[in-house]
Amino acid sequence: MAKKPKIEILNRKASFNYHADTKYTAGIMLLGTEVKSIRAGNVNMGDAYAVTDSGELWLKNLHISPFAQGSFGQHEPLRDRKLLLNRKELKKIAVALKNVGIAAFPIRLFEDEKGLFKLELGVGPGKKTHDKREDLKTKDVEREMARFKH
Repeated sequence: MAKKPKIEILNRKASFNYHADTKYTAGIMLLGTEVKSIRAGNVNMGDAYAVTDSGELWLKNLHISPFAQGSFGQHEPLRDRKLLLNRKELKKIAVALKNVGIAAFPIRLFEDEKGLFKLELGVGPGKKTHDKREDLKTKDVEREMARFKH
């Protein structure tokens, strides 16, 4: 029997806009049509972020398009989704988010070996414009070095 391909969706804006000081792996509560839509690759994580609310962590602005073959039981594309972490990790994230300039943001959405979807969550400060320029310069230099190597 052939293995199913594992799903992995990256948030490319995350590494450009934020420094990920710490990373957490969280479960995410999804509906059936959301799972099918994720497997089809219809996810946009560009504007997504996480907030704490009464001891729980919620993911906001994660756009999962409605499932094309779904019928009456469709989900809202931008609904808030609960993230599942243990209490100690929730407390650490809540303390970090109270600091000014610190954000919680999704880095990647992936399927684990059991077939469950997990979200890699980064917590850290946003990058300033000069930091972004510096990253672009180092990327260009590495690209040039690789080009002249072979």
